[in-house]
Amino acid sequence: MLALTTEADQAKAELLASRLLERRLVACVSLAPIRSLYVWRDAVQNEHEVQLLLKTTPDQLERLQRAVMELHSYEMPEWLVWRADASPAYGSWAQELFRTDGPKPDPEAAPASEPPAG
Repeated sequence: MLALTTEADQAKAELLASRLLERRLVACVSLAPIRSLYVWRDAVQNEHEVQLLLKTTPDQLERLQRAVMELHSYEMPEWLVWRADASPAYGSWAQELFRTDGPKPDPEAAPASEPPAG
């Protein structure tokens, strides 16, 4: 699953991403500076923001949404979600992060020494 939200600035976006990662609600968060134009309280806004693309699983989605609403700096955070297909290797890596039972994957058995790119 992919979820999208924005934060007011880089520091707030990084803090939100870190908290979601620490809670193991996301496998990865990609941050990108953007310019947003939108209507808020009957006025057109033109703001610099940071977009967060959150990668998670269907099982984590409800908990993730609650956490974003709790931790977010905005009164009404953007929250968009959609299903995404992943490569077998990336999907397995992401799924394994959310497992609470059984052994974790052996890092020595990984085909690459670097973590997967977000």
